[in-house]
Amino acid sequence: MTDPLIITAIDGAVATITINNPPKNVLTIPLMDALGKAVDVLAKDDSVKAIVITGSGPIFVAGADIKVIASISSSEAGEALARQGQALFNKIEQLKKVVIAAISGYCLGGGMELAMACHLRIAGDRSRMGQPEINLGIIPGFGGTQRLPRIVGQAKAIELILSGDMIHAEEAKQIGLVNKVVPEGEVLKQATGMAKKLASKSKCTIQATLTAIEEGMNEPLSIGLGREAQLFGEICQTADMKEGVSAFLEKRQPKFQDK
Repeated sequence: MTDPLIITAIDGAVATITINNPPKNVLTIPLMDALGKAVDVLAKDDSVKAIVITGSGPIFVAGADIKVIASISSSEAGEALARQGQALFNKIEQLKKVVIAAISGYCLGGGMELAMACHLRIAGDRSRMGQPEINLGIIPGFGGTQRLPRIVGQAKAIELILSGDMIHAEEAKQIGLVNKVVPEGEVLKQATGMAKKLASKSKCTIQATLTAIEEGMNEPLSIGLGREAQLFGEICQTADMKEGVSAFLEKRQPKFQDK
């Protein structure tokens, strides 16, 4: 699957989506539409269990299209744009396949909101991240005010959003914004390696894990625990559960069949 703005490649159980809008990979409306279509296709592809999202060239995504924002002439138009971006990133976050952001260079504004919609984030050691919207007289509109405090905590999120400051990868790791920092030239390799590792697990358990965490994050602990117990019970009836336990007892690697 290839689009001028979104290039998708599949290698075994891992798909790689490359945002291809040089030099800064800005999130234009056509690009977001193409990204949404690529995600829809991969969501239906049963062979794909993990997805890596990266940017072409030295930059992940430098932000949304400022020209589009500058053309907004009403609150209704502004809200419609925000809801379009939110719907796309919600779709990514709610995928029952592991999504990893491979972050090189700048990851700003809408780019950071895209990265936060991914389940995991691997950053290059020279990358820089931030929500600089306040410097344009606006606020994050694609989920930044909601996902950032859930990831790094309320106080730190307020600091980053109100200051508009960029932070380096190491600080991002320290505050829990990224999972891993690697040499800049190895970002995609490391992200793909993690994706392959996770894709070797049972699809049933991947889906159940993502479902339990996603649903539980939006519910009281007691309800989340109940959902976890329900999903655990469902997993106990799968062939992969029987294979995994047998492999452990027999001291061998499991051969999951995703059923």
